[in-house]
Amino acid sequence: MATEALEIEKIIKNVLMELKVQNTVETVSSEDGIFDDMNEAIAAAKKAQKELKVMPLEFREKIIKRIREKIMENAELLAKMGVEETGMGRVGDKILKHQLVAEKTPGTECLSTIAWSGDRGLTLVEQGPFGVIGAITPSTNPSETVFCNSIGMIAAGNTVVFNPHPGAIKVSNFAVKLINEAAKEVGAFPNMAVSVRKPTLETADILFKHKDVELLVATGGPGVVTAVLSSGKRAMGAGAGNPPVIVDETADIQKAAADIVNGATFDNNLPCIAEKEVVVVEEVADELISYMIENGCMLIHTEQVAKLLDIVFVEKNGKKILNRQWVGKDAWKILRAIGIDADESIRCIIFEGDKNHPLIKEELMMPILGIVRVDDIDTAIETAVELEGGNRHSAHMHSKNIDRLTKFAKAVDTAIFVKNAPSYAAIGFGGEGYTTFTIASRTGEGLTCAASFTKNRRCVMADSLSIR
Repeated sequence: MATEALEIEKIIKNVLMELKVQNTVETVSSEDGIFDDMNEAIAAAKKAQKELKVMPLEFREKIIKRIREKIMENAELLAKMGVEETGMGRVGDKILKHQLVAEKTPGTECLSTIAWSGDRGLTLVEQGPFGVIGAITPSTNPSETVFCNSIGMIAAGNTVVFNPHPGAIKVSNFAVKLINEAAKEVGAFPNMAVSVRKPTLETADILFKHKDVELLVATGGPGVVTAVLSSGKRAMGAGAGNPPVIVDETADIQKAAADIVNGATFDNNLPCIAEKEVVVVEEVADELISYMIENGCMLIHTEQVAKLLDIVFVEKNGKKILNRQWVGKDAWKILRAIGIDADESIRCIIFEGDKNHPLIKEELMMPILGIVRVDDIDTAIETAVELEGGNRHSAHMHSKNIDRLTKFAKAVDTAIFVKNAPSYAAIGFGGEGYTTFTIASRTGEGLTCAASFTKNRRCVMADSLSIR
């Protein structure tokens, strides 16, 4: 009876959650920071920024603290909304991502002051806000990026105008609503984060060109990053990666296999930092594959790989492009689509191929890992650098040889380099350091935080205030 009661309680909870998912974004309005017109949204953010910039850091931290609490309170709802709306990822992993944002996205502690004091007086360099920031967010990590950006941007004294990905409008705008609720609940004013009800290319164009938008931040694919960098404004671009992972013969192969599978399957490979292909030294290749199979991978062969290629890419205007239908989908569902009877125990699809194979060379954002065998570490590094494609985003390596780790790190020159751990250690999940979902590799800021969204201000008092 106790078991039945628990099952009934679980069913009721799930039904109520589904109803909440369906109804929670239907009532958003300008009072929640959601506007019909982009110009009105920018005007509201500008007005709010004038009030925010004169408030003390302590006030900003009160807002941020409540935002963190809101994220934790709504993590499950946000995760389910994200999966339902985008059709991508896994609810459990998205819950973890929201919790990570709430707990490890830094606030005002990122801001610092530099001081010089001497015979000629005192000079300070402080970090001041840009003003109104325009932000483009992705469908892969939609609400996570909205929250992460908002915490950092508000901590720095900015307000932010979002143009969310059209495929994740509901969950992105619900995140904006929660941010404004958090601000009002601690006695602050609304519209520190705003968005539009129907984001389009036209609303994005207004955002890019508006005189009151001082900085643009794009988190997404190469197209949107190129667009903001071509806007004529100061811009940060957090674009694509195609992170390779090298495994050499000195590595702990059993641990490497588990780490690679865990990293590559987290939220079905949607994070831009996730392992996208494996380059392994021949000597340990069979052992690595064996352990990967033990960790929930299915190894497929030539004919099956050909079928996989046929569904992962589609033809458009005479070109083969990625089939978005399978981005972020479960591995077992992809396998069933190519006629392989698989169940939920299969976490990842693996196959062996040449470095030029389309499923290896192209960033898929699916739990699919191509494995490239090479003769030695030098060939491994050369191959991995080529596959990374000059994105300068993320790369990973499993080795106990410090010289080799150093050599690859210098050669690949990425914003993130993870050694002997799953890729997600890079953003503080099972590793040290803070969390961000905007990794501006293309424009050089790397893992962004509040300090990234500031301008340096030098304040000089000559021949005074030095008491040495």
